[in-house]
Amino acid sequence: MRLKYYFVLGCLLLVGCGEPHGDLRVWMSEQGKGMRGKIEPIPEVQEYEPFTYNAYDMQDPFFPRKINTQEDKGGPDKKRKPEPLEAYPLDGLKMVGTLERNKTVYGLIQAPGKDIYQVSVGNYMGQDYGKIISITETEIQLKELVQDGTGDWTDRSNSLHLVESEKK
Repeated sequence: MRLKYYFVLGCLLLVGCGEPHGDLRVWMSEQGKGMRGKIEPIPEVQEYEPFTYNAYDMQDPFFPRKINTQEDKGGPDKKRKPEPLEAYPLDGLKMVGTLERNKTVYGLIQAPGKDIYQVSVGNYMGQDYGKIISITETEIQLKELVQDGTGDWTDRSNSLHLVESEKK
């Protein structure tokens, strides 16, 4: 009986000493038999073509240029006599009201010296040759003539809004 016991114990020991994961290794080798990797060929190196930079043929990128989208203005009319409100900057003038006579709307403008002037469409005001193009109850719209960075004269829209009176 002891002999059978030692024989069974010896068999169990031999089974336990076998290669670990042997069945997994056999399965993996069977699965990978027909597979081959594919490597892309190395691309050909293109020959270098030098570029000649001719800066004298090109425009200077740091020189200011203007895209001409409209005709350049000839500048302000120097023959025209300046009006009194052209002596003040536009931000120093205040619109304090409107007045209507014979279906013509007039704007009331207060100058820095507390004088009030009456203006209509076509009058000038401000130091940028601002010509009044419309007057409503709440604002006066102007078209100013200013020089841009290249020295050309261009139109710019501006407006003067009605100032509410201060209650004391």
